[in-house]
Amino acid sequence: MRRRVPLAAAAAALAIVSTTTSAHGATAGTLTSQDLATAGTGSPYYRIPALTRTTEGTLLAAYDARPTLGDLPGNLSVVLRRSTDGGATWQAQHTVRKDAAPKGYGDPSFLVDRETGRIFLFYAASVNQGFFGSATGSDESDPNVLQADYSYSDDDGLTWQHERITADIKNPAWGGIFAASGEGIQLRHGTYKGRLIQQYAIRHSGTNYAVSAYSDDHGATWKMGEPVGPGDENKTVELSDGRVMLNNRSAPYRTVAYSDDGGVTYTALKQDTELPDPANNGSITRFAPDVAASHPRASWLMFSNTATTSGRSNLTVRLSCDNGENWPIRKTVEAGSAAYSTLTPLSSGTGSNPRMGLLWERDNYRNITYSSFDLKWLGGVCAPVSVTPGSLKAGTTTEVAVRVVSQNDVTLPAGSVSLRLPQGYTAPAVTVPSLKTGQGATVRVPVTVPANATAGEVKTTADYEVRGWQHSYGDATLTVAAP
Repeated sequence: MRRRVPLAAAAAALAIVSTTTSAHGATAGTLTSQDLATAGTGSPYYRIPALTRTTEGTLLAAYDARPTLGDLPGNLSVVLRRSTDGGATWQAQHTVRKDAAPKGYGDPSFLVDRETGRIFLFYAASVNQGFFGSATGSDESDPNVLQADYSYSDDDGLTWQHERITADIKNPAWGGIFAASGEGIQLRHGTYKGRLIQQYAIRHSGTNYAVSAYSDDHGATWKMGEPVGPGDENKTVELSDGRVMLNNRSAPYRTVAYSDDGGVTYTALKQDTELPDPANNGSITRFAPDVAASHPRASWLMFSNTATTSGRSNLTVRLSCDNGENWPIRKTVEAGSAAYSTLTPLSSGTGSNPRMGLLWERDNYRNITYSSFDLKWLGGVCAPVSVTPGSLKAGTTTEVAVRVVSQNDVTLPAGSVSLRLPQGYTAPAVTVPSLKTGQGATVRVPVTVPANATAGEVKTTADYEVRGWQHSYGDATLTVAAP
């Protein structure tokens, strides 16, 4: 929830299909994109995407309709579009919640109870104050308190009823509170199976924190866990070992924390330096949420954000094959302007080429865009790549060690590793031998540094390629010394 500068006139709507082909000419996957909302059509502005797939297989996309780009307080409303054909076409936009000014509702987040089919749509509700100006207290009739509301649907998102839970989940000592937009989770396994978890950002004594609201009775009652921070908009994901990981918006890198008690308490937040972030809302989800811990894809996680350390651009999706310990697989959805994004699986995630849905803000907040991509388009291989940091000398050739470890459940054929380096540097591709499950190999790449290279740090990316189209990556910083 941040104020944004006004944007220019709306751009043309997007409807594209991008097909990736391998070096051998075979189709390797598709990315499809279409705009669901465009500024100036139906509302002056749209922001803050939320996306889910219901128990009936219907896709629901929600977002704010705004009179300006400003956050609450303001006369914002929450609107919705439905797709009953897997995202190929979308029904007309309709309103979930709107009232006359000065009331407003914004920052939506879905949460589906997979056991009952009920759909929850969380958001903040304001009259006089937003997140930073909200009064302390939990009086649900106080116009100066930012309220915690949700709507629920028992008919697959066709109609909605509204509830307020401020008094249930807000500590009266806190100021602002709002649901972190996108999608909450339901735990599918273990001690807390069935628990519903929706993330919030709260403000206390001038500092923002992340915290989980949870329900163990299908949403009849809600409780609040213990805040962890400093935090901001954040998401959670259930790991295959039963823990819950919290992934938090933060610059220059995302921060993460872990819970052993189903999201009630978390460890301290720590940076994940594989996830650069400009302090922008992102998304994390299990690739195959329902599979048992023994399944090869049980530890697969998908992540999306604008992968830069400043500015909002370079929308990137990543795949981890080990519960987020490493993020070797990545692909750019949009290199240019992008902002908030949210992912949701479009199937069980167990087929040969399952698809993932992505709802995101495009082109300087002009559009809310729905994209979907398949596993082949992602073009990844579960094989973390690490580069041993080392010192190079201008005008000389030095070998740089690169290690590749296979996390695949089948043997990988021989592949190659290459290094991306600044112009003027040379480094040939080096063969990586065939790798069995769990096996690693360290290869040495000769790097020649130009004689006129400037002393200092040099960024490099190691690119492991196998089968001609599958890739994994590892980033590192090398040091160049003067000759």
